[in-house]
Amino acid sequence: MSIDDVIYVICLLGCIGAGSYVKKITDEGQRKLVSTALGVLVVVIVSGLHSLHCFVSLALGTAAVLLVHPSKGHLVTFAVMFGYLVFFRIFDFYLGIPGHTNMIQMILTLKVSGIAFEKTAAWKRLQAHDEQKKNDQRDVHQESPIEITDYDVELQNLSAAEILHYSFNYIGVLTGPYYRYRTYRDYFEMPFKTHAPTVEATLEKLKYAVFYCALYLATNYMWPLDYALSDEFFNDRSFVYRLLYVWPTFFTFRARIYTGLTLSECVCTMAGFGAYPDESDPNNGEGPRKRYQHLKRDADKHTYNFTTIVNTRVLEVERCWTFREGMKHWNVCVQYWLAVNVYKLFPSKKYRVGSFCDLPRTGATLLCSAYWHGFRPGHYFCIMGAPFYVSLEDMWDKLVRKSATGTSRRVIDVTFWIFKWFAFSYLGEAFLLSSFGNIWRFYSSVYHIGYVSWAVMTALGFYLTSQRKAAERRKKRAAEKAAGGDGIAAAIEKEKAQ
Repeated sequence: MSIDDVIYVICLLGCIGAGSYVKKITDEGQRKLVSTALGVLVVVIVSGLHSLHCFVSLALGTAAVLLVHPSKGHLVTFAVMFGYLVFFRIFDFYLGIPGHTNMIQMILTLKVSGIAFEKTAAWKRLQAHDEQKKNDQRDVHQESPIEITDYDVELQNLSAAEILHYSFNYIGVLTGPYYRYRTYRDYFEMPFKTHAPTVEATLEKLKYAVFYCALYLATNYMWPLDYALSDEFFNDRSFVYRLLYVWPTFFTFRARIYTGLTLSECVCTMAGFGAYPDESDPNNGEGPRKRYQHLKRDADKHTYNFTTIVNTRVLEVERCWTFREGMKHWNVCVQYWLAVNVYKLFPSKKYRVGSFCDLPRTGATLLCSAYWHGFRPGHYFCIMGAPFYVSLEDMWDKLVRKSATGTSRRVIDVTFWIFKWFAFSYLGEAFLLSSFGNIWRFYSSVYHIGYVSWAVMTALGFYLTSQRKAAERRKKRAAEKAAGGDGIAAAIEKEKAQ
C-alpha cells in the first residue's frame, strides 16, 4: 500500500472511532460544530495545502447557491462546481495532487451542486402551490394535491454556514457516500441515531472490510497492475496470459474499492448517520421515500436500517448474472445523484434522436459521470463503452435467455455471468491503465479482441433477430390465411345447407 493509502485508512479508522463520541453529544449545535471541525481536519491531513482547492470551490459554489435566483441557481452552481474540476485537474496535471484529494473534491462537487438542485426543486413546488392557491376555486379547506413541507421552505433560507457544515461534515468527506442535505439535517433533528443498532452494523461491515482488504493485498501482490505496463508482459507473455490478466487486475481494483466504500459506510453506521425506520422505505442516497416525521414519536419501537448510506451492494454486484444488473448495484448513491439531477432533468424531447428519445439523456448522463471521474482517456473508454455492451447483452438476452428454462437457463445464466465479468474487466482495464498510450498498447497486444468479438456478436444478433421476426411474420400470415380459408369453407357449407 502507498503512503497515501495508509494515511487514508488511518483517517477512516479515526472517523469510525469518533462516531461513538459524536453520537453521544447531546447539544445538536455542538455536535454539528464538532462534526465540521473533524471534517476540516481530515481534509487538511489528507490534502495539506491542496485543501485550498476544496475551500475555494466551496466558496464559489455557495455564492452560486445563495446569490443566484432559484430558477437558475442549480444550473449556475452545476457549471461552477463542475467547471472548477477543470482547473483542479489542470493543476493536478502540472503539479500533482494526492489521489484522495481528488475524491474529496469529487464528493464536494456532488454535495454543493446537489443542494442547489434540491433548492430549485423545492422552489418550483412552492411556486406551483402558490399559483394553485390563486387560481383554484375549490373549498379553501380542501387538501391541495401539491404537497409542500417545512423542508421546502427551509431550503429557500439556507445560510452559508449550513452549506459549510453539510459539505465538510466528517461523515462522508473522504469517499462519500453521497447523501442529500435532508439526510444531513435529519441526523441532527431526528432521534433515530439513538435507537439504531450502530455498533452491530459497524462490526458487521468491518468484518467485510477486513476480508476485502486481505483480498486486495493478496491479489495486488500476485498480479500488480504495474506488471501490465512492463516490457516483459508484452514480450515474454502469451496472448492468452495477457488477455486473462484483466481478470485479476480488475478483481484487485474491486477489492480496493470495496474496502474503501465499506469503511466509509462504517463511519456512517458508527455515528448512527443515515439510520431510518424500515417503515420509511429508505433508498440509497435518497433517504426515506415515505413520510417518516411522525415515526420519531415512538422511535424506540421501530427497527432500523442503513440503506440510505449503502453505496455499493457488493454481493449483488458479484452474484448477479448480467452487466446491466451489475451496473445498477455499483456506486448506487452517485447513480442516484446522476439519475435525479442529470438523467431526469435532461431535455430529452428537445434533443430526440428519431424514436430513441432515451439515447441522448443516457449519453449525457454517462458523459457527466466520466467527466466527474476525471479527464483521462481511460475514464471515457470504460464508462462510455458500457452502454454498447449493455445493448449487446439485452439483444442476446431476448434471443436466448429470456425464454430458456430449467438446466438450459442455468447454463445460459452462467455464460452471461462469465461474459459480464469479462466485459467489466476488459473495459475496467482501460480505466486502470488511464492513458491512451497504455490503453492502446494493451488492447493491441490482445488484438482488440473485446471490441472485435462484441462487434461480431452484435452483427450476429441483428441477423438472428431479423430472422426471428421474419419467421414470426410468416407464421402470422399463414395463420391469417388459414383463418381466412376456414371462413370461406364455412360460408360454402352454410350456403349448401340453405
